[in-house]
Amino acid sequence: MSKITVWFIKCAMVYFLLAIVLGIYMAVSGTQYPYMPIHAHFNLLGWISMMIYGVGYHILPRFSGKPLYSERIAEWQFWLANIGLAGMVLGWMVKSWQGDPKTLIIFSIVAATAALMFVVNMFKTIKAAPAPPAAK
Repeated sequence: MSKITVWFIKCAMVYFLLAIVLGIYMAVSGTQYPYMPIHAHFNLLGWISMMIYGVGYHILPRFSGKPLYSERIAEWQFWLANIGLAGMVLGWMVKSWQGDPKTLIIFSIVAATAALMFVVNMFKTIKAAPAPPAAK
């Protein structure tokens, strides 16, 4: 597997564990609504999205029979996705303490930019291959 695939899959598993720990904490301590968005984002953007990115970078180039369009875009996407998620966690905490959504909005845009980079990289990787010649 490529290093970017491994990075994304390892991060996905770390976020999965963080979501589990936070979920257990919420279950034990009672409903902690300020932590619910963080738990949800660890699951959706951390566990699920990072796993999709990692698996996507591994299998989609192979399925299309073409190399990944840009390893550099993938690496930037990795860092922006993680910075975006970490910043969103901070943003949810700031919003629950002070009611100010600016940090959350900024890092949500960073995470969305990372997702867009994945889509662009995959679209450019999986261009339609020419049709095989018809059997005679």
